[in-house]
Amino acid sequence: MLSESTGLRKRAGTLCPPYSTAAPDPPAARPVARVNGAPAGAYTRSPHDSLGARVSLAAPVHLNSEGALMSRPVPVVALLSLLALVGCSRGGGAQARGGEADPPRPVKAVTVKEDNVRRSIDIVGTLEAAEDVTISAEVEGKVSRILADLGDRVTAGQVLVELDREKLEYRYEASRAALERALAKYGADGSGADDLLPLEKTPDVQKAAADLAQAEQAATRARELTKRALLPEQQLDDAEARYQSAKASYESALQSAKNLRADIDAAQANVRLADRERRDALIRAPFDAYVQKRLVSPGTFVRLQTTVMNLVKINPLKLTGEVPERMAPWVKVGQAMELRVDAYPDRIITGTIARISPAVNQQTRAFPLEATVPNADGLLKPGTFARARIVSDRVDRVVAVPVAALQYRYGVNRVFLIRKDRLVGREVKLGDRLGDQVEVVTGLQPGDVIVVSDVERLADGLTVSAKSGE
Repeated sequence: MLSESTGLRKRAGTLCPPYSTAAPDPPAARPVARVNGAPAGAYTRSPHDSLGARVSLAAPVHLNSEGALMSRPVPVVALLSLLALVGCSRGGGAQARGGEADPPRPVKAVTVKEDNVRRSIDIVGTLEAAEDVTISAEVEGKVSRILADLGDRVTAGQVLVELDREKLEYRYEASRAALERALAKYGADGSGADDLLPLEKTPDVQKAAADLAQAEQAATRARELTKRALLPEQQLDDAEARYQSAKASYESALQSAKNLRADIDAAQANVRLADRERRDALIRAPFDAYVQKRLVSPGTFVRLQTTVMNLVKINPLKLTGEVPERMAPWVKVGQAMELRVDAYPDRIITGTIARISPAVNQQTRAFPLEATVPNADGLLKPGTFARARIVSDRVDRVVAVPVAALQYRYGVNRVFLIRKDRLVGREVKLGDRLGDQVEVVTGLQPGDVIVVSDVERLADGLTVSAKSGE
């Protein structure tokens, strides 16, 4: 009994009872009593038992000499041995699993360095047409022909819309006739209005001048004769009157010549106006551009200042954007910039800063700017968004890490440092984006070793096997 208890205590530890592979010798045949259909002395399991549940043991039954049933207590040693066997079978797998440690996770790591970085400014702007104009009619008339339509490229002076010019031609002819009449009254020799005679050379003025000279001569003679008492006073008075009348006629003729000269000038202006209206019936493009919109059709009667077309000049284009207030000292007029648009993501377009506002925008706290963007091939279109980068002359020493090294959780950026093959998470404050790297303002020092691969699946305290990254 003592040896059985000692063996049980040993089995209660990490040791399990040995199992023999040899089959035991069959017991001698003897009468077997049955209780409730089961052999007496056999172990039975309750229907409610499961692994780790209570195990019931049927009491062994013996026969007396008269063949009657006789019971006796079950040995405690046998019961404890059975429980030890059940516990050993359940705990053996768990002990085997608990003894195995997780292998280190392989990761890529880099050493944090401090480098010189030329500061650049990234802005988002809109490409706009350098010129965007609305073409309107300068005279009234019915649309006769449409010579340009949506999307057409037009050159300076090209006819876009032609109006009916019949009435304008009549008006022009009438003004020409009025000019010819004024020239005839003035006494022009038909050489045109550019070579007019002086006022004193006109026929009426010359006639009046001759009459004046004759009257003046007669008056002078009459005064001489009257002094000699050879001519009555009455005739002298008549000579003086004729002289004053001739003088007034001369002044009148001279004034009439001036009026005729003014009429000629007015007639010339009317002719030029009528000619301009006749030419304005052909609505032309003011510069090289593209037709953005056509607003009239053939047969439409347009009045003065009626809009007929919209034109846009797209070479060069104009980029409008804003520079943050803290970066304004780095931006200068004439400075180059690089642009990218979604339509051509692999193409870098070069522009030049043309204007910078002297005052900050109170709503955005930024300075508006304009840049000139060449567009000779016409691939860029007004109204599209563009991302621009302005490289400044400012150089700073900064700590930068790859973007792949950052883990973002709940509004916080972290990196994982390696300390004795274990990970230590550290919160960092970021600065500017530098291509495929990002500036770290606080949280890291040169010489720190950080993980740059698979950071989204990492956590503090993990054991890792670091491999130097490229």
